[in-house]
Amino acid sequence: MTRVLITGFAPFGGARINPSWQAASLVAAEPPAGLTVTAAELPCVFRDSVDALREAVRESDPELVLCLGQAGGRPGVTVERVAINVDDARIPDNAGNRPIDEPVVPGGPAAYFSTLPVKACVAALRAAGVPAAVSHTAGTFVCNHVAYGLGHLIATELPHARGGFVHVPWAPEQVTDGTAPALEPSTVARGLRALLATAARTPAGRDLKVTEGATH
Repeated sequence: MTRVLITGFAPFGGARINPSWQAASLVAAEPPAGLTVTAAELPCVFRDSVDALREAVRESDPELVLCLGQAGGRPGVTVERVAINVDDARIPDNAGNRPIDEPVVPGGPAAYFSTLPVKACVAALRAAGVPAAVSHTAGTFVCNHVAYGLGHLIATELPHARGGFVHVPWAPEQVTDGTAPALEPSTVARGLRALLATAARTPAGRDLKVTEGATH
């Protein structure tokens, strides 16, 4: 059995829910065959979120780590390719912090690439009937903070683990005027199960050789 840690965020910005945590909870409640999945909710707070991630990793000793966050306005599930060593908050986090042009890890590398097979993960999501794409930016808010923090943990403390970050769209109940894209958390969870099964059976360093690039 492959040990998996999946995380989502607490609601932020005045929202009542966060679909990343909803989806993470559903996957943990009904994991894919051959995987044991532990879910952990992270605070939407700089520093505290990575501390909570480290504690969840310590408790679950995962082989795969999948961190989820909300990306309102994106039409599908987006698998992040890279996280950058910059905190630049357009809005405050849930503790009122608003870092501007600060490193996630002082002295750390400029960026960390996901160690998941991002293109194979996107293909698995699509095969499960879930709209998906590779994303080349995780933003500069707490999602990127956690994505970079995860990359740093893997590089410095977790040589046996692989992991990455995935953004999920708004849930339908968050889109009250019907003008923005949304996905049911249960639909997202279905795709994430396929993603995790694919990541677990794909050898480290392997991925599909298909284009998922962007022109801008």
